[in-house]
Amino acid sequence: MNIHEYQAKEILKSYGVTIQEGIVADTPEKAKDAAKELNASTGTQWFVIKAQIHAGGRGKGIINETGSNGVVLAKSLDDVAPKAKNILGGVLVTHQTGPEGKKVNKVLIAQDVYYPGESEPKEFYLSILLDRGTGQNVIMASTEGGMDIETVAEKTPEKIIKEWIDPKVGLQGFQARKVAFALGLDGEAFKQMVKFIFSLYKAFEGTDASLFEINPVLKTSDNKILAVDAKVNLDDNALYRHKNLAELRDLSEEDPLEVEAGQAGLNYVKLDGNVGCMVNGAGLAMATMDMIKLSGGEPANFLDVGGGANAETVEAGFRIILKDPNVKAILINIFGGIVRCDRVASGVVEAYKKIGTIHVPIIVRLQGTNAEEGARIIEESGLKVTSAILLKDAAEKVKQVLA
Repeated sequence: MNIHEYQAKEILKSYGVTIQEGIVADTPEKAKDAAKELNASTGTQWFVIKAQIHAGGRGKGIINETGSNGVVLAKSLDDVAPKAKNILGGVLVTHQTGPEGKKVNKVLIAQDVYYPGESEPKEFYLSILLDRGTGQNVIMASTEGGMDIETVAEKTPEKIIKEWIDPKVGLQGFQARKVAFALGLDGEAFKQMVKFIFSLYKAFEGTDASLFEINPVLKTSDNKILAVDAKVNLDDNALYRHKNLAELRDLSEEDPLEVEAGQAGLNYVKLDGNVGCMVNGAGLAMATMDMIKLSGGEPANFLDVGGGANAETVEAGFRIILKDPNVKAILINIFGGIVRCDRVASGVVEAYKKIGTIHVPIIVRLQGTNAEEGARIIEESGLKVTSAILLKDAAEKVKQVLA
């Protein structure tokens, strides 16, 4: 589960991570009030206004309606409201949102931390994530803060620092110092970075996160270390342990079909193809998508109805798939292990009748317990549904309907 920058920073702060202070607002008037409050608490004279969407590249992104960037600087209190107005309610297009962009419902009014001082501010990159290959957490750091880590990896891979942490042992002092030293820090900035890394790792473990990415981490002109931005992804499977974090979910930032599928207890991911898939089991779903590609089509979605498929789940799956205008055919591929094929077939027929007219061909491949009985139910239903038992037959029928 992704969360907004302002939410991520609140989590970081609760674990002792020093952050760029800010206050969220959803109207220009509230934005100005936030700036006044921030001025009183931090003394900042300039304010950074940041669009809050689940996507990166906001600073270079453009608000379609006004031409404003997604991150702008206001050099006075009077500048805050009009600049926030240019962002709020607009559609922000970045390299991560795609051309459709995302609507901005909130902005973060943050303090300016790039003030002059005894030394030049310096930006770093720092993240913590799970390395599934080693089964360990890994700290990734770079002196090239502010840039996409993918670009750094491609052009200057030698500038990426990696430190693996055994979760049974935890982060050790020498490891945090090793990272801070590799970033070229010394003196007070070195001490602050070591403390920052320890607090960040504590937050990562304490929230059961799958990713904490701080880009940039800023060394200020007076050698403070701050999180200027924060991207956090929380493990959905662990949210039952963190009810307070589950409440941070912003459904407006997610695909409406994926939200609807989740509410129906379905695992659904929208793709860009033309053949809708409804399958029970993640492994079978992956094999089904491969089969669709081999038959000349492209999968329009990943949809796992689970082991207990029934008329209700099949109907919900149908309705979600049919809301995708790109779908030209639907392939239902069920292996009858826990669930019987005849039960799924009856569910398909019942769901078809409830939905009414369906204008795309449907191929149902049933294999396993009572597969023949399921095929008979489909064939005798009188509906425009084609049955198949072998995977090869299903692939051939998909190819035929797409021809």
